[in-house]
Amino acid sequence: MEKDFEIVDHTADVGIIAYGADISQAFANTARALFSLITELDDVAEILHRDIELIAPDQESLLVEWLNELICLFDTENIVFKRFDITKLNNSQLKARSYGEKIDSSKHRLKTGVKAATYHMLKVDKGDGCKVQVLFDI
Repeated sequence: MEKDFEIVDHTADVGIIAYGADISQAFANTARALFSLITELDDVAEILHRDIELIAPDQESLLVEWLNELICLFDTENIVFKRFDITKLNNSQLKARSYGEKIDSSKHRLKTGVKAATYHMLKVDKGDGCKVQVLFDI
């Protein structure tokens, strides 16, 4: 099986490169990678969901907005997500449902505090199989 994502170390940041058969899968795998930095995904149950709809000027901005919206939900509602169903994704619009649960300190060990997705070294490659790269401020 091909990998969904990989973690890339960088000074004061942590980066990820996510892969997918299409751009929706690459965006979903980027979100999974984000939450794998925060906690162990195996410990997260799909108890609740949040629907997210975003509009941005281009796909790169959409990726950053998407990840920062998920970080915001984590910060404000204490939700860790595990699964992401992207129902619409084009150059300027994203619609998705994210599944996860509230943080439970007896169950979830928090690993990395992620502050934000950044535009630094951001790449969205829709070539043969999709690949996206993003750095997070930690």
